[in-house]
Amino acid sequence: MTKAKKGVTFNHNPLLRSELPAWRPRFVLLCLLGGSLALIGRAAYLQGVNDQFLQAKGESRYARLLGVPATRGKITDRQGDVLAVSSPVKSIWAIPEDARLSPAQTRQLASLLELDVNEVNQKLAVDKEFVFLKRQVSPELADRIAALKLPGIHDQREYRRFYPGGEVTAHMLGFTGVDDKGQEGIELAYESALAGKPGSRRVVKDRRGNVVEDVQSIRPPQDGKEVPLALDNKIQYLAHAALKQAITDNKAKAGGVVVLDAKTGEILALANAPTFNPNNRVHLTGEQLRNRALTDTYEPGSTMKPFTAALALENGKFTANTIINCAPGRMTIGTATISDAHPHGALSVAQVIQKSSNIGAAKMALAFQPEVMWKMFDNLGFGAPLKLGFPGEVGGRLRPAKSWRPIEQATMSYGHGISVSLMQMANAYQVFARDGDMVPLSLLRLDAPPLHGTRVFSPQTAREVRQMLEMVVQPGGTAVEANVPGYRVGGKTGTAMKLVGGRYALKYVASFVGIAPISDPRLIVAVMIDEPTAGKHYGGSVAGPVFAQVMGGALRTLGVPADAPLKPLQVARQGSTSAASGESM
Repeated sequence: MTKAKKGVTFNHNPLLRSELPAWRPRFVLLCLLGGSLALIGRAAYLQGVNDQFLQAKGESRYARLLGVPATRGKITDRQGDVLAVSSPVKSIWAIPEDARLSPAQTRQLASLLELDVNEVNQKLAVDKEFVFLKRQVSPELADRIAALKLPGIHDQREYRRFYPGGEVTAHMLGFTGVDDKGQEGIELAYESALAGKPGSRRVVKDRRGNVVEDVQSIRPPQDGKEVPLALDNKIQYLAHAALKQAITDNKAKAGGVVVLDAKTGEILALANAPTFNPNNRVHLTGEQLRNRALTDTYEPGSTMKPFTAALALENGKFTANTIINCAPGRMTIGTATISDAHPHGALSVAQVIQKSSNIGAAKMALAFQPEVMWKMFDNLGFGAPLKLGFPGEVGGRLRPAKSWRPIEQATMSYGHGISVSLMQMANAYQVFARDGDMVPLSLLRLDAPPLHGTRVFSPQTAREVRQMLEMVVQPGGTAVEANVPGYRVGGKTGTAMKLVGGRYALKYVASFVGIAPISDPRLIVAVMIDEPTAGKHYGGSVAGPVFAQVMGGALRTLGVPADAPLKPLQVARQGSTSAASGESM
C-alpha cells in the first residue's frame, strides 16, 4: 500500500474549496427577505383589507344557511269552510358517515319508522352527506326517535297537506306531493299563490349537524295566500253522494256532475266517479285521478238539440209551432240513414225537443249553411278549452265547417260527430238560463256577479227554448224522472252510443243537463253516466234522477224560493221506460 507523502494538501479538490462568489449570499438574503415581505403583505391584506375569503372558509366549517319553509295557504269553500290545510310534520334524515348504529339500534329505528332493517341499512350505506329515512312522520314519532339520541340521525320540520273532505272534493282540489307542492287540481292551478315564498336563517352547527346557535334571520318566510273557491261544500256533498249511488245502482263505469250558479258563472260543485282519497294515495290508478268533467270528452247526444232549435228560432226560419214531418221515423241522407228511437209523425219544433226526435233536429239543421251552425257551436264554447286554468282541461272536437258533409251536419244537430266535456255542456246551457248570454266560469268565489256577458241568442229565443226544456220533464217528455217537487225545472236528456275502435258499439253515455227554477233560473246541473249496464241506458231514466236529487238539494241549500206545487208529478210505470224516458240518440 502506497502511503501519502508528507506536506500534501487537498485544497485542489473543488468540493472542498470554501470560497463562494461575493454576490451569492447577498442574492439569497434578498430573496428570503423579499419572500418574507410578500408573506407579511399577503397576510396583512387577507386579514386587514380583504378578510371575506378567510371568513367564508372559516364559516364553511361551522355555519349553515337553512331554509325556513313557508306555510302553504288554505283552500276554503265559499262559506269559509276549510277544504285543504297544511299540518306540521317532521322528516327523519341521517348523515350516513356519522350514523354508526349498532344492530340493536338499527332494529329499534326501523321498527319505529315501520321500515325493513335491510332498507335502513341500505340508506345508511350510501356515499352521501344527507339522506332521508322517512318523510312526513308525526311530530310525536319524531320526538320518540330523537329521545333515542342515535348518532347521525336527525329530524326537520315540514308540512303535510290534509283534506277534511277526503274523496268528496278530491278531483276539484287535487293534492300535493311530499314536498308540499301542487300535483293536481286547484293545488296545481294556484300553486304560485298557495305556496308562498320560503325564508332562510343562518345557524352555527357542530360536526354532527346539531344547531348550536341561531345567528340571524336573513329572510322571513312569506306564507301562502288563502284561495277561496266558488265551491259550496254542502252542494258538493250532495253531488258526490248522488253520483256515487247512481254509479252503483246502474253498474256504470264512471260518471260526473257539475253544478253552476247561472247568475254568476261560479262552479258550485264538481264531482267525479271513481274518485280517490287524497289523504291516502297508496293504491292509486289513472282511472281514479281523472277529472272527467274537464279532461274527458264524450258525444253529448240529444243534449245538443236545444241549441239546434235555438238556431232555428233565432234566424226566423222556424217558430216554436212550426210543424216538421218526422214520419216514418227514418231519413236517408246520401248513403246513410238516421232514425228515431220511437217513430213520430208531424211534430212542432217544441215537440221535437220534448220527444227528442233526431229527424226533426236534422231537418232544422239542414236548413242552414254549415258555417252558420259551426259559428253557433263556436260561440257556445265548443271545440276549445274553457281556459279555467285547470290542469288537463280539454277542448273537445269540432271540425271546421268546410269539411262537413250533409250527413255529418245532420248528426251533429243531435250530438253525434262532435265531442265535448261535461263542463262545456254545463257552460253552454247558460244561454237558456241567462236569457241568451254567457259569462265566464269561475273556480273562485266572486264578490259580485259579472256586469256583462257574451250574447249568443236573443232573450226571446232563450225564453222560448226554456219553455221547451220544461216540456221535457212533463208528462209526454223524455225526462219525467228529473222533476223536482216544489220547483219548475227544465232540461234535456242525452243518450249516445260510444265509439270503440272507430265504430259505434252497444255501450252508452247517458246524460242530462237542466236548469231551475224556470221562472228565474238560478242553477245549472249537468250529469253524465258512462256505460250503465244494469238494464237502463236512457238519459232520462239513468241521469234524470241524479239531476233531480242534486238540483232539489242545491236549491233548498241556497234557500231559493219554490215556484211550483210541492206535490210531485205522478209518472206512469207500466210498460217499458220508453213512455217516460225513451229518446232518440
